[in-house]
Amino acid sequence: MLRTDSLALKVSDDVATLVDDGIVGKKGAFSRDFAEVMREDMMTAFWKAIQRPGGAVGRGPRRWYVEIHPQEFSGFIELTTHPWVVAMCEATLGPDYKIVEIGFDTPFQGAKYQPWHRDFPSPEDTFRDKRITSLAFNLTGVDVTEDMGPFEVAVGTQYFDGRSWKHEMFPPQEIWPEFASKGVKKYPKMGDISCRSALTIHRGTAHPSPIARPVMVLGVDAPGAGHDKLHDLMVAQDYYDALPGQVRDHLVCRVVEELVPVTQKHDIEGLVMGVE
Repeated sequence: MLRTDSLALKVSDDVATLVDDGIVGKKGAFSRDFAEVMREDMMTAFWKAIQRPGGAVGRGPRRWYVEIHPQEFSGFIELTTHPWVVAMCEATLGPDYKIVEIGFDTPFQGAKYQPWHRDFPSPEDTFRDKRITSLAFNLTGVDVTEDMGPFEVAVGTQYFDGRSWKHEMFPPQEIWPEFASKGVKKYPKMGDISCRSALTIHRGTAHPSPIARPVMVLGVDAPGAGHDKLHDLMVAQDYYDALPGQVRDHLVCRVVEELVPVTQKHDIEGLVMGVE
């Protein structure tokens, strides 16, 4: 594996794109076999989570978000030690970045357009100082097509203030055309990864396809960003002990004797109802 410092200059263009657009992608970062196993891990975790209260949180009709234990994703170490992922974290968030979330979003047939939104309120560091303090890495479990409700992002909107919006996350409907004019739908293939600010305004789109579109999400913070309070990563002691230092040193988690099902803390109320 390449050392992170050897990639610092190689990701400089990607960091610049992230800073300007609020999102950047890396095609073919992982093999299709990796993505296929990841999809199986996600769907197995989904069918377990949907059967218990708080296991799968609605993000609109026929759309759910599920947080998982790192060890429920067999590719967790490979993801969190990938040179591009590490380099983007270090270049954007600093060398002491914190891994605070692992989960996945799954729209099924019948999912509707989400309202334009961001994932949490913007801190002053971002809307005032134009500094990105958190990242979300997304990995698709399928080759995305137009009928699979592709993710749509309003490019360059990560620095919008938003303090007057509902929950500081949902812009009023009268300004949605502004975001639609900046909207770009994404069609990643299995093995691709994207890196975005969760503050970039975005939405899931309508999903008429019978094929589900699970997307793995890795959440990473700069020190002090505080989003670990919205999550509750747990690992068993033997798993924790076996983690490479490159992961263990950045992972914000509880080490427990016995894993218990995740009850999610971050319920985005405004996404429960979709829009036509």
